[in-house]
Amino acid sequence: MTTSTSFGTATSADPKIRLQSFTGLRSSHSVALTRNVSVFPVPFSTPLLIRAVSSPVKTEKTTKTEPKRSKVEIFKEESNFIRYPLNEEILTDAPNINEASTQLIKFHGSYQQYDRDERGTRSYSFMLRTRNPGGKVPNQLYLTMDDLADQFGIGTLRLTTRQTFQLHGVLKKNLKTVMSTIIKNMGSTLGACGDLNRNVLAPAAPLVKKEYMFVQETADNIAALLTPQSGFYYDVWVDGERFMTSEPPEVVKARNDNSHGTNFPDSPEPIYGTQFLPRKFKIAVTVPTDNSVDILTNDIGVVLVSDEKGEPQGFNIYVGGGMGRTHRLETTFPCLGQQLGYVPKQDILYAIKAIVATQRDHGRRDDRKFSRTKYLISSWGIEKFRSVVEQYYGKKFEPFRELPEWEFKSYLGWHEQGDGALFCGLHVDNGRVAGKMKKTLREVIEKYNLNVRITPNQNIILCDIRSAWRRPITTVLAQAGLLQPRYVDPLNLTALACPAFPLCPLAITEAERGIPDILKRVRAVFEKVGLKYKDSVVIRVTGCPNGCARPYMAELGLVGDGPNSYQIWLGGTPNQTQLARNFMDKVKVQDLEKVFEPLFYYWKRKRHAKESFGDFTNRIGFEKLQELVGKWEGPVQAPTRYSLKLFADKETYQAMEELAKLQSKSAHQLAIEVIRSFVDAQRNGKSE
Repeated sequence: MTTSTSFGTATSADPKIRLQSFTGLRSSHSVALTRNVSVFPVPFSTPLLIRAVSSPVKTEKTTKTEPKRSKVEIFKEESNFIRYPLNEEILTDAPNINEASTQLIKFHGSYQQYDRDERGTRSYSFMLRTRNPGGKVPNQLYLTMDDLADQFGIGTLRLTTRQTFQLHGVLKKNLKTVMSTIIKNMGSTLGACGDLNRNVLAPAAPLVKKEYMFVQETADNIAALLTPQSGFYYDVWVDGERFMTSEPPEVVKARNDNSHGTNFPDSPEPIYGTQFLPRKFKIAVTVPTDNSVDILTNDIGVVLVSDEKGEPQGFNIYVGGGMGRTHRLETTFPCLGQQLGYVPKQDILYAIKAIVATQRDHGRRDDRKFSRTKYLISSWGIEKFRSVVEQYYGKKFEPFRELPEWEFKSYLGWHEQGDGALFCGLHVDNGRVAGKMKKTLREVIEKYNLNVRITPNQNIILCDIRSAWRRPITTVLAQAGLLQPRYVDPLNLTALACPAFPLCPLAITEAERGIPDILKRVRAVFEKVGLKYKDSVVIRVTGCPNGCARPYMAELGLVGDGPNSYQIWLGGTPNQTQLARNFMDKVKVQDLEKVFEPLFYYWKRKRHAKESFGDFTNRIGFEKLQELVGKWEGPVQAPTRYSLKLFADKETYQAMEELAKLQSKSAHQLAIEVIRSFVDAQRNGKSE
């Protein structure tokens, strides 16, 4: 094989393989030859690492040891910018693709899967994930995805925690048809998976307010800035035909700017190079107080800062958030984003690009378990990370601006958009759109020509609804089980679960299929220990430790750690600002009540006024809570002298039962609440 010393074409003996290459950054101790970049020493406490390299030039043998690289880095290097061998593998008669292609197709927005419920032969299929910055889905794209689910998928759509669709069950022979159909109907799957920037989150509410509109525009621009440029996606799926909208000039200018050595000159991928990023990269943008996006869990969290008149001025930036970890490997961990600094609004794209370039050039490429930005920051410290980013940015970051308290906002129910129209947020259990719900949603969206948005909490928002349509839409949705939030169990409203079995290859145990029963059991425990219906806890369940449903931010997180077994994580907060901690390992699914009962019992009796479950567990401490769980023998029964016969006759009981059903309670529960309210009223009256 021959290569040039600058950007060019590399050839091999195999005419099918044509690898474009360019000499960019080499190993962790080398100097880039083709980039205008300031050189500074970068000490590492870890073994010899690899940076963003191109196809290395072959040299005479030396005694120098080649830096270790993961297998995926080799696949990327030899792929001709994520084309080969995927472009050939999708044309074979086999139902699956080879190992290299399995990694490369992720960059195109797809994962190869098989049905793990089946024994013996593997039934391969592919999951496709769309890219929808801020969760925006045009009417045409929604209807297209609905059709594709029926024609080529398993008949369902999955709303994800990153505001995208997942389409499961697509056979390899149908991949090109499905991909090209999405592309031709205002959609894309490019970069929804793989070692590059993933879907950019933003508040899903279609509010016609200056700050919300500015944040959505910023999310769109960041997504455009970090979209791959080499055309591999269109070459593979639509034979090179481009379906690209015009980009804002500020995006083009920021991408092409190489004033501070962020780019690979003359490369088809000026930001990513041949190697792209060491690992997945996640960004969220929001306004102050609105933590509907789990802002602290992203590699970059961007928060708008406005002046007293509401005019956007700039952005605070958090860096280094991330959820993934590995069981029994304590050097992997979930992490919250840290404060990097503030930038004026006109600089945000340049600051984002500088952070991405820092992770690209210095993130680990030898061991993918340690390749996320959070591990680079953990190794360097935030001060050094900031200093290196500033060299790519060309400026110093300004001090982080003060922010108000965060709130979790679901945007469920009916709301004014601000332009005379309404939007309606609908709760979808685990984001699974199926059956009658799917049919009804399509009918409503098609009949009224509605655009939709997907939320980071796996829910859907119907947009641009006229006031006159509200009543008929509410009625037809309710008939399909899409209820207004006041009719949905509060536990369900904030719960999340990843798909897990049967299709996710990483799943250890159930999540989506298991959470309905788990939530019912939690509700039963609530009733048993005397908690009220309105009392709620943020519960998230994942089938493995990778954290797709962000369980490490939950007040009660269940993380699969074996067949029918979970780790229990406690201590997250309702506004998603506190990291949970591992409370207990290897709890069998049938034994969950043995842990839930004492925890909720003591929360009911020992909590402070308005104290959330997460705050309670942190205040009491895990050592004390584990002691209480260990000696638990059941709720303490009230002394006999206080027992009451609540219902003297059958008619009273039946009347109370009917009223209780309207509130999803038992007759006994409702009666006790009425009595307690009466007693409290009498006491208050006497005290006056």
